[in-house]
Amino acid sequence: MASLLARLGRTAFRRRRLVLSLWLAVLAAAIACLTAFGSGLDDEFSIPGSESQRALDTMAEEFPAAAGTSAQLVFTAPEGKKVTDAPYAAVVTRTLAEVGRAPQVAAVVDPAAAGTVSADGRTALAQAQYEADRSALRSDALPALEKAADRASEDGLEVTVGGNAYGSGGVSVSAKEAVGAVVALVVLALTFGSLLAAGMPLLSALVGVAVGLCGLLAVTGAVGISSTAVTLALMLGLAVGIDYALFILSRHRSQLADGMDPEESAARANGTSGSAVVFAGLTVVIALAGLAVVRIPFLTVMGLSAAATVLVAVLVAVTLLPALLGFAGTRLAPRPGSRAARRANEAESAPTWGERWVRTATRRPLLTVLATVAALAAVAVPAKDLRLALPDNGSAPSGSSQRQTYDTVSDAFGPGFNGPLLVLAQPSGHDAAAPRGREAAARIAAELKQEPGVAAVSPPRPAKGSADAIIQVVPETGPDDEATKDLVHRLRDRAPELHDRTGAAVSVTGSTAVGVDVSDRLGDSLLPFAAVVVGLCLLLLLLVFRSLVVPVKATFGFLLSVAASFGAVAAVFQWGWLADQLGVARTGPVVSFLPIVLMAVLFGLAMDYEVFLVSSVREEYTRTGRARDAVRLGARHAARVVTAAALIMFAVFASFVSMDDAIVKPIAFALAFGVLIDAFVIRMTFVPAVLALVGDGAWWLPRWLERVLPHVDIEGEKPAPGPAAAGDVPEPEPARG
Repeated sequence: MASLLARLGRTAFRRRRLVLSLWLAVLAAAIACLTAFGSGLDDEFSIPGSESQRALDTMAEEFPAAAGTSAQLVFTAPEGKKVTDAPYAAVVTRTLAEVGRAPQVAAVVDPAAAGTVSADGRTALAQAQYEADRSALRSDALPALEKAADRASEDGLEVTVGGNAYGSGGVSVSAKEAVGAVVALVVLALTFGSLLAAGMPLLSALVGVAVGLCGLLAVTGAVGISSTAVTLALMLGLAVGIDYALFILSRHRSQLADGMDPEESAARANGTSGSAVVFAGLTVVIALAGLAVVRIPFLTVMGLSAAATVLVAVLVAVTLLPALLGFAGTRLAPRPGSRAARRANEAESAPTWGERWVRTATRRPLLTVLATVAALAAVAVPAKDLRLALPDNGSAPSGSSQRQTYDTVSDAFGPGFNGPLLVLAQPSGHDAAAPRGREAAARIAAELKQEPGVAAVSPPRPAKGSADAIIQVVPETGPDDEATKDLVHRLRDRAPELHDRTGAAVSVTGSTAVGVDVSDRLGDSLLPFAAVVVGLCLLLLLLVFRSLVVPVKATFGFLLSVAASFGAVAAVFQWGWLADQLGVARTGPVVSFLPIVLMAVLFGLAMDYEVFLVSSVREEYTRTGRARDAVRLGARHAARVVTAAALIMFAVFASFVSMDDAIVKPIAFALAFGVLIDAFVIRMTFVPAVLALVGDGAWWLPRWLERVLPHVDIEGEKPAPGPAAAGDVPEPEPARG
């Protein structure tokens, strides 16, 4: 691989104008495809084949007015008045008539008919049922509802709108998220001591992100892609794009400082550090594509979307970046006598921060290992309380209309009215006749009223063309409450009994039941997915380093990072620590696919830092044969680049924590925290301490395993065949930053 990448780097350096033109053409083609074929994003969560989805599919045929999404209108009269008073009742009636004429509204549920007027008479809850899912609503559907509510507000009533139709307005990227890129530029400038060098990784990363996102959005007309998937792809594409370019550029500048010709240096940097970039990128891609094993379509699309963006970042790093190096030429070489030049000449430079840190960590390695494990175990303690669910409008920003509606409904009617369950009753056999079917549905409704945890049950609504009926069941607890989840499971467990007694099959569905099914599937898949990730981690590092200690130690460190990240998420988003400072709208369960996404992403990034650091240690051990000195000198080579890469990753992820979205915020926080822990506590502290503690045993491998394992060269350590003029790497060089 080293020889191939070196030839690729040399070709891109020489034909830099052609390479740049090709990438600009690819970007233009992606933009054109986006304009021609792009469609809206799909933020619906579903699991094909689940009970809730099967029932929804049936309802779409027999109850079109109940199968789509719905919106809530909450009318509140002034203090001391009632919505049933004549003037306010007339406003409600006129408003609901106007809502009924709004685009795609299939039915309107009047509060008087549904019995959704509060006990004090001040608040009434109406519902607009749409004929389409949230993702299929026209652009003017919800604005028409809001205009009707505004006119009612002018007549003396306080009116807010919310409900499932407002469940997720999508993720919008603002100028606040650009702070991460600005911080990355500052870190790069401090690392390289040159604005020209600092701008190159950022420029190449932006090109890669633009190509990746435009290509991703271009296929939204054929594939349902959520706004969360786009945001995750943006975060990862920007972070890894900058980091991968940083690794290659750092090697290039070091070689220029040693007097190497720019073309030869670009080729060698692409063959050595570029090989590590390809390995690290493919690791991230494999981990993200592994989300498909969960067998949840929206999560599979999310993983593949992010993986595609990372793959584009790798291609940009090994092709476009060498071309940019060609445009810069010798201007990237550190000025003689500058700090950057002294850093490049390690024989003359003073001990680096990384070397001093590692020297301290390895002075008493056993104490360091025990202290690190104890500290991360303490941080992980809150993870025992981690609860998972799909977010609802209770997690929306405090000032939003859907959050006001959610809170008003909870206060006036109870939290269960924000997430009612839909029970589909389907009589079979001789009971399928209309009279017998209605009788069976009525008996089921009577049984459901007696179920603990049920606040209210609506009269059955029969279908026009069959004896099937829908029964709305309102829980006593909110949609994301554990008691509501238990209620869904109890009702499903009672379905065989109800069938025997009434002759009707019973299915539980609705948005709340869909959320329960998604969380259950994710919970069942977490351990198998973790086993795949851990197994992959052990196998890859065993192949790369041909050691037993290194993969075991790296895997254990990765699990510590994941556990600590889970603990931090639970402490902030459930216990409420720093919740106000981070803008958390409401403490409670976090999005149910966070653990799997965190494990997939953090695995790839952890392997990136592990390979970069430990390969430097192994090079020094091969050269000197002294284990303790190899750890110190290896950290000297790699610490600055690993530190810069981790800080850039942290800055990019942390900038997305400012978003109000209840899905993106905890994921971004978990990734930012996980990167900090993994880079500085695990890779820069725990790993050197373990290597120093084990000594020469860190590089031991049984002979029989040595013979079986194939050789994998990811840093271009082996001499490549053929002359340098052909573009190969002429001499092996210690892997370093």
